[in-house]
Amino acid sequence: MPTFDVHQHLWPEPFVAELSRRARPPRLHGSTLQLAGEGEFEVDLAAHDLDARLLELDRDGIEQTVVSLQPTLGIDALPEDEAEQLRDAYHDGIRELERAAGGRIRPLASGVVLAGLVGTTVPAVALGDLDALAPHLSALERAGGLLFVHPGPAAPPAGAPSWWAAVVDYTAQMQAAYAAWVAQGADRWPDLRVIFAILAGGASMQLERLVSRGVDTRTVLYPNVYFETASYGRHALELCLAIHGVTQILYGSDRPVIDGGTTLDALREFGDAVADAVLRDNPTRLLA
Repeated sequence: MPTFDVHQHLWPEPFVAELSRRARPPRLHGSTLQLAGEGEFEVDLAAHDLDARLLELDRDGIEQTVVSLQPTLGIDALPEDEAEQLRDAYHDGIRELERAAGGRIRPLASGVVLAGLVGTTVPAVALGDLDALAPHLSALERAGGLLFVHPGPAAPPAGAPSWWAAVVDYTAQMQAAYAAWVAQGADRWPDLRVIFAILAGGASMQLERLVSRGVDTRTVLYPNVYFETASYGRHALELCLAIHGVTQILYGSDRPVIDGGTTLDALREFGDAVADAVLRDNPTRLLA
């Protein structure tokens, strides 16, 4: 079985070109990414070169990766015609890269269900209105695809440090999304496989608070709900493994936004049995 990284982002050239043509956020101005809420960031566009990405996979000992278009760009909040333009450019381009990569990248669709792609990415805030999302989730469940819940746009307070969105806003979004799924989603779509990025923002820590409110946590541990590891190290991983077991954890790096080396090293320190489960067995079962 191959080793997997289930959380990477790869921008194909048609998508980069479409971002560069835009006059308002989200847009690329040269190598500067401009977002509506978080401001401006320098982007290393060379990091989205397919050959460079495959070399990085080789370096990390990863054979296949699941790639997605990050909802943090704010595409879901755009007028439908603008969002569709960007999504079409991404989907057309990522299918080309999938073919060129010889099976080493497995794309997710952005906000829609598309035949041939392994599933769909949605922003965490979308789970706050499951009735609105219901047609999409039902179609995804029927198609046998997986749902990847990823942080969406953030708007840090004035004067906040640069890390605020990633550490405060993103984790809060993911905790709320996981709580919404536990409260209403899992029973409505029992066969839908769901991945929560960044360990659902540390939502596992809140299960003891559920107990304090009279909830039997055994009723909220679902075999088809998975937790992805990007940005976390040994302490967080130990906690998540203790609560959910090794079968529910998936390795993700969030490359090229961050380097997953620290997380990968921490997983491998748990020994071959844990590393094989997280890197091979679990994603193979999920993507079968």
